[in-house]
Amino acid sequence: MTRVTDIFRHPLKSHGREALQQVSLSKGNAMPWDRCWAVAHEASSADGSTWVPCVNFSRGSKAPKLMAVNVKLDETAQTLTLSHPERKDFTFQPDDIRQLSGFLAWIKPLMPTDRAQSARIIRLQDRGFTDTDFASISINSHASLRALSEKIGLQLSPLRWRGNIWLDDLEPWAEHSWVGQQFRIGGVLFEGVEPVVRCLATTANPQTGEQDADTLGALNDGWNHQNFGLYARIIESGKISIEDTLELL
Repeated sequence: MTRVTDIFRHPLKSHGREALQQVSLSKGNAMPWDRCWAVAHEASSADGSTWVPCVNFSRGSKAPKLMAVNVKLDETAQTLTLSHPERKDFTFQPDDIRQLSGFLAWIKPLMPTDRAQSARIIRLQDRGFTDTDFASISINSHASLRALSEKIGLQLSPLRWRGNIWLDDLEPWAEHSWVGQQFRIGGVLFEGVEPVVRCLATTANPQTGEQDADTLGALNDGWNHQNFGLYARIIESGKISIEDTLELL
């Protein structure tokens, strides 16, 4: 029986992840607090007034050390605590412009000098800066991850993929067949929209931030695509918890 093994949110886009035991999801929305804030780089004109694509932000595909950031959100205080193997833990309120300089000083050693540097933090009030132009939830499969790990010859961490919900006890790549199909996980009804096309961020080790696996080459060589995971919409609100099961409709 296909079941939920992990639930993650990413409050600061491309800068860490936080594991959850359960979460309430609402129709037409992304996961609460997921990619709520994003770090715009110095070449970006993004201001938080509308959704914009990933190229506007500091991200793991251009700065692989960001992949080793972890984050903890205090929802009441609206503070983020960031950690990284090369940096001391840092806690701040991303909405407080007075604390921006401290964040920029913390993140600067993790940014390549030949890339546009982080400049400001922006927030999208109505929905997070998901990687899609619609409010999405990303669904991922451990079976697909095991197949890719075997192809590469390296056990890959789920954290490389910055997914929201991880499932086990599926056939590899079965999730890609759910485009246009409705399915229920726990108390939430989803509809599959499109596969997740992956980028260079997945080549970086989430424990070290070092690029150590040709994930994109292995996907293309083994399966003639660069997809891993599925973007889905929430059709009916509800709650999802670890060990909830999947029902295809």
